[in-house]
Amino acid sequence: MKTIVMGAGIIGVSTAWHLVQRGHEVTVVDRQAGAAMETSFANAAQISVSYCEPWANPEAPAKLLKWMFRNDAPLLFRPTLDWRQWRWGLQFLSQCTDAAFRRNVEQIVALGAYSHEALKDIVRSTGITYNRLERGIAHYYTDQQSFDSAADAAALMRDFGVNRRVVSRSELFEIEPAYRSFADHIVGGTYTASDESGDARVFTQELAQRCEAAGVRFVYGHDIVRLEKTGGAVSAVHLRNRGSGEALSWTADAFVVACGSWSAPLLRTAGVDLSIYPGKGYSATFKLLKPELAPWVSAIDDEVKCAISRLGDSLRVAGTIEVAGYGLSLDTPLARARCQMLADRIEQVLPGVCDTRNEEQGGQPNFWTGLRPATPTNIPYIGQTGVGKLWVNAGHGTLGWTHGAGSGKAIAELIDGQRPGLKFGFLGIAQAG
Repeated sequence: MKTIVMGAGIIGVSTAWHLVQRGHEVTVVDRQAGAAMETSFANAAQISVSYCEPWANPEAPAKLLKWMFRNDAPLLFRPTLDWRQWRWGLQFLSQCTDAAFRRNVEQIVALGAYSHEALKDIVRSTGITYNRLERGIAHYYTDQQSFDSAADAAALMRDFGVNRRVVSRSELFEIEPAYRSFADHIVGGTYTASDESGDARVFTQELAQRCEAAGVRFVYGHDIVRLEKTGGAVSAVHLRNRGSGEALSWTADAFVVACGSWSAPLLRTAGVDLSIYPGKGYSATFKLLKPELAPWVSAIDDEVKCAISRLGDSLRVAGTIEVAGYGLSLDTPLARARCQMLADRIEQVLPGVCDTRNEEQGGQPNFWTGLRPATPTNIPYIGQTGVGKLWVNAGHGTLGWTHGAGSGKAIAELIDGQRPGLKFGFLGIAQAG
């Protein structure tokens, strides 16, 4: 079967890998010059099966109102004139109930566990290295009330088979001594030993090389203009070479849309309207000045909702979500404030460990922003659309790295007419029991 995969991030490359392993003739197309150059480029680096709570929860509406005018808010909704943003927001609010939260967590955890095993299988079979640390993920709290509620979150994860446990302040410092420098503020935490961290960009680019060696064709530097539908099925994808301007039209037996936040507008050219809206996230990668004092265990800072992960001789800190359209600028007052918040927080938590100076101070901070393709439930769309030959693998939000390998495996199974072995609401088939 000839299959075209649109998008060369972690989702698209994982899809290509699993398809070629099943004997498909695969072509991957992307507008960038290489794999993992957009949303997969500099994310939080966490494989966080147990730290996957949807943004929509009973407390979210009040928090969103409180945070609306704070430039450093963890989740910021800035209204625009885009009616699709408002539709997404209303659908998001409909998920802010206890029942919806639990239902959504169950599916997200199921996909995470399935994906983690798929990732391990790929690593075993390929030998890819990517600054992987299998030391778990800790979540520390600076507010007693929030820590008191952590037991409920941990219990919910255990209900779905993930051993996330509550740990005291002293236990947390035994797990990761580096956070003793912030001891006066930390009241306790949770910890999941089975989670891990690593560089998603390095992994994706290495996997793309393995895909090429296995016969996958990668075509970079081409805009995906539209999908052509004929008689109820996609008959071609139309492209444009970004360098020469040449227009191209390709046919295939199956078309997989894995373009992150740009999946939604592309799918609409074929009459498929899915509720995926971009959430602008930020990260900073700082060189370590004192590696002996830097943490090895990846962590989540509950107060500012940022993730901290060690990547070799650097420290990655990532966080904040801004639901305000497709803008990617780092040179706005809001973007600068959010980047500075990440630097300031690391300096508070791990003083002197990293070079957090800005350029005016003589530093070289690597700030980055990317668009997280979010659904109102935080559950991605994986499966077959109502249009013939058209498949989708998108909407993973902040969990693209966590869910990437499994999402690629699952859609390859679906395209081959198989039913993936997990309880998840795939498009085009009834939910597995």
